[in-house]
Amino acid sequence: MVSYKPLWHTLIDRDMKKMELVEKVGMSRATLRKLNNDQYVSLEALEVLDRICEVLDCRIEDVVEITKGPDD
Repeated sequence: MVSYKPLWHTLIDRDMKKMELVEKVGMSRATLRKLNNDQYVSLEALEVLDRICEVLDCRIEDVVEITKGPDD
């Protein structure tokens, strides 16, 4: 399972709102919706994750984590 909890913590640490991140990164609201719901993003959206790390000056571990699902 994928979790974007680290992203929300990083935004809090950076005192940044989600919509501010959307604007600075240039990502769609649909991608934000997927991140909000811990849904997988397409390979194209991986570029968005890279831009998020760039804007927030952080590592990928500060944005996403992979956890074991209930069936694992």
